[in-house]
Amino acid sequence: MTSAEGTTTTRRPIVVGVDGSEPSLAALRWAVRQARLTGAPLEIVSAWEWPVSYLGLGTPEPPDYDPANEARRQLDKAVSAVLTPGDRIEAQQSVIEGHPAPLLEALSKTADLVVVGSHGHGEFAGMLLGSVSQHCVTHCRCPVVVIRGTPRA
Repeated sequence: MTSAEGTTTTRRPIVVGVDGSEPSLAALRWAVRQARLTGAPLEIVSAWEWPVSYLGLGTPEPPDYDPANEARRQLDKAVSAVLTPGDRIEAQQSVIEGHPAPLLEALSKTADLVVVGSHGHGEFAGMLLGSVSQHCVTHCRCPVVVIRGTPRA
């Protein structure tokens, strides 16, 4: 982006967390619309961790199981479902090992906005934010948008 004086300025990104769920797809759709409106670049992030049982022992997985590859596959699927080849927005995809809450918190230090979806949990619990969205709202260093449900285009 170029300012009126002709110098180049760098826009801080809109960071959006995607896990393949419908709420995260809704968050991605919202973030894409916001990027179109503002000209901000998108940083689309998926986090992954090795599954751990409640006893702290690793759960038995097939020998060829690759959680990073599975996260990449889910992210690619989500992005291709939301972004079209005609979209003229700058978008970067990242698959990063770690829990999504502290990962998004760390990325918020260099972002203009963090966007996350919130999973519904029934009538009473559905009034509450999920653990990742709650963490982001209380710990991120920039504004946070929490998308509940599926926003209309």
